[in-house]
Amino acid sequence: MSIYDLTLEELENYFIGIGDKKFRAVQLYDWLYKKRVTSFDNMPNIKKEIITKLKADFVINEIELINRLDGKDVSKFLFKLKDNNVVEAVLMHHDYGNSLCVSSQVGCNMSCTFCESGRRKKVRNLETNEMVLQLLEIEKQLNIRISHVVLMGIGEPFDNYDNIINFIDIINSGKGIDIGARHITVSTCGIIPKIEEFMKRKVQINLAISLHAPNDELRTKLMPINKAYPLNKLIPVLKKYIQVTNRRVTLEYILLDNINDTTTNALELCNLIKGMNAYVNLIPYNETSHIEYKKSSHDKIMKFYDILKKNKINVTIRKEFGSEVMAACGQLRSKYEEER
Repeated sequence: MSIYDLTLEELENYFIGIGDKKFRAVQLYDWLYKKRVTSFDNMPNIKKEIITKLKADFVINEIELINRLDGKDVSKFLFKLKDNNVVEAVLMHHDYGNSLCVSSQVGCNMSCTFCESGRRKKVRNLETNEMVLQLLEIEKQLNIRISHVVLMGIGEPFDNYDNIINFIDIINSGKGIDIGARHITVSTCGIIPKIEEFMKRKVQINLAISLHAPNDELRTKLMPINKAYPLNKLIPVLKKYIQVTNRRVTLEYILLDNINDTTTNALELCNLIKGMNAYVNLIPYNETSHIEYKKSSHDKIMKFYDILKKNKINVTIRKEFGSEVMAACGQLRSKYEEER
C-alpha cells in the first residue's frame, strides 16, 4: 500500500494499532510533505523498529512523468501509472498563485458530448496516492509551491468519492501539504447523492457545477447525466447546499458556438439561477480534432456576459489557457494512446 494513501487520522490509528504513539503520524507527515523525504531510512527521529514495520506495510512510491508541454502561463503533464494507464494534470500560473488541475479517474463515464475525456470511457478510479503524487511531482519538477488545487481534470470526482475526500484531507492538512480549504475546488457534473453527502461535511472547500445549459432538453443532449439528475432536482439541491454550508457555488458554463450561446440561452440561465448565491464562470471552449463543437466568438461571449451582468448575475469569463499545449481535458492522453 502507498503511504500517500493515508490521511493523518488514518496514520494516527495505524500507529496506535501497532502499539506506538499517535504523534508519530505527525512526524511521518512532516518527513513526507514538509521535507519531501522519499525513503523511510531517512527519517532519523523515528525508531528503527518502527521504520522496519513501515517498510513492511507501506511503500513510498513515485509517479512517472512521460510528457510535459509548456505554453504561456500553463504547463500540461502526462503521467504513466503503475498499470501503464496515463492521466493528465494542468498547471496554470495566475497572479494569485499556481493552480493545479488534477485528474481523478482514468477516463470518464459521464459521456459529455463536448469532452475528450468522455469520448474515452472510464478505465478505473485513481487511488488517493495517484492524485497526491501528481501534485508532489509537479512541485518537484518546477521547484514551485502549488497554492490552489481544482479537481477538474480527467474523470468525475464524485464518481470516485472516497478517494477524492482522502486526497482533499491530505492536501488540506496543516501538518501536510497545507493548501487552504478555500483554495481547493471540486467540480461535478451534478451527482446529487454525492453533493448531499459532501454537504454534510460542512467544509470550506469550493463546489463547482458543470452546468453548460439552461434547460433540460439542451443539457441532456450535452450531458447524459441530466437524465438521472435533471435541473428541477439539481437546482434545489444546490440552493440547499448554499444554505447549509453558507458557501457560494460556481456554475461552469462552456460556450459552444450556436449550441448554448444565444441570447435566449443567456436569459434562460438568468431565470434558472436568479436569487442564488452563485456565480457563473463562462468558459471559452478548447476545440479538439475529434469533436465537432466550435468555440463561440468573442462577440458572442461578451454579449452572453453582458446579458448576465444586466440581470445582476455574478459572472466571470475564464482566462483562456493552453490551446497550444492541448489543454482540453483528456486531449494529451488521447493523443498518446492513439499514437501507441
